Amino acid sequence: MALADSGRAIGATTRLLREHLTRLGHEVSINHPELAASAGSDPKLNLFLFEVSFDASLRNVALADDQPPPLWLCLHYLLTAYDEGAVSDSMAAHELLGRGLGALQELNFLRLDAMLDANIRQALENNPEPLKVTFDETSSELLSRLMQGPDERYRLSVAFQVRPVMIAPAEPPAFAGIVGIDTTQAPPAVIGLAGRALSVLASLGPQPEALSPAAVEPGAEFELSGEDLQLTGLECRLGGVALAIVAQRPERLRLRADGEIPAGAGAGPIAAGGTLSAGLQTLDVGIVLPGGRWRSGGLLSLALLPVVETVAVVAGTLSVSGTLLGTWNDDILIALVQDGRIARLLEPGLPPPAIPPAGSIVPGPAQNSLSVTAFAAGLPAGEYRVVVRVNGQQARRTPAVLLP
Repeated sequence: MALADSGRAIGATTRLLREHLTRLGHEVSINHPELAASAGSDPKLNLFLFEVSFDASLRNVALADDQPPPLWLCLHYLLTAYDEGAVSDSMAAHELLGRGLGALQELNFLRLDAMLDANIRQALENNPEPLKVTFDETSSELLSRLMQGPDERYRLSVAFQVRPVMIAPAEPPAFAGIVGIDTTQAPPAVIGLAGRALSVLASLGPQPEALSPAAVEPGAEFELSGEDLQLTGLECRLGGVALAIVAQRPERLRLRADGEIPAGAGAGPIAAGGTLSAGLQTLDVGIVLPGGRWRSGGLLSLALLPVVETVAVVAGTLSVSGTLLGTWNDDILIALVQDGRIARLLEPGLPPPAIPPAGSIVPGPAQNSLSVTAFAAGLPAGEYRVVVRVNGQQARRTPAVLLP
């Protein structure tokens, strides 16, 4: 029957013991020793399950390879005899106890036969080993502990255990397909290793830990520290762009904050402004597996900084040139700072096709320029520092402009 029926194995074992003792002519009850004494006055044997433990010798034994092991239990019982007066310490009770022990000894390996109730057989027939009865030392301390209480009497009893009792999980076992067999064909075809390859690494894969520095300008070099960074096929992808690896060692990588520079181009894809914007970006460190799959080893954060190269004022228009200065979709701020205080804060207007109002930032193509018309209206003459921030990251250079 189904392994799920083994979930009833504890109760089925108790019923099996009672069934065997009953066949040999004994009246058998299942109860606490004190409660059994008050239930009827006929001579009888009582079974009391007082402990369930795990079988240490079978704890990790599975029914099949690559399957989780079931629960292997030891059931600990107490056998008590009662005479006609529900007394356990009389000669008649002692004789009955001895006959009960002999009956259990004869049934040392409990058998499942056709005469047993179907529920008992279904719960126990998947047990791979026969149930064995073993008698335990029954000390007065054990009996006193089990029968303590002001209304309970000390009753002579003998302890025994039944093992191994199996309880298997209800979920069906999972089995892997046979390597080298294509089961989608009818009949299944032998294909060898074609289409059945597993990628096995000699390590847990790259384990990135830290970046130094954690904020860089596009095209600048920085270091990544960690473990197993020497693996073949390792890549570091910043916002989806594969960075150029300058030097590679097991515990350290030297990277350039840009991809490979195409032939004839003056900058890589990041510095050219066509892929990423300035701001906090995710650095994904991993390896490319056979077949092109990507196995990530961990994520870190790297701040890409905007770069301000020149600042000029021509005919009342502020012009800023550089790299990663932002697009209409980015958060761009320009601050005019004098004597350590912000004299004016400039922000972008509405994107095209709207006409940006005077005094608002207009991003240029390829993130390489910013312009603001009528930016100085109402400002007193003097020198001002131009501070540029894009997506929360501030450019390191703050050139000065002189307003007449």
